[in-house]
Amino acid sequence: MKIVAYTTQGCFYCDQLKELFRRANIEYESIMISDGARESFNKQFPRATGYPYVVIDNKHVGGLVETAKFLIDNGLISPPQK
Repeated sequence: MKIVAYTTQGCFYCDQLKELFRRANIEYESIMISDGARESFNKQFPRATGYPYVVIDNKHVGGLVETAKFLIDNGLISPPQK
């Protein structure tokens, strides 16, 4: 499984995503989007509404919540305990 996470510096949700991957022991590639690269990112991913933005096996998953749901739905992590 190839996971690519597009993140920005100082982004709370980006940090939470990285922590999710770390705790689940999931390998991923992190690409930091700098201010100068945002326009190029937006052209490449016009449906992205913010950061982080995750692509798994060339499937555009979305942000932190969508990624967590994907991981749960595919049995890669357990859902939170109630």
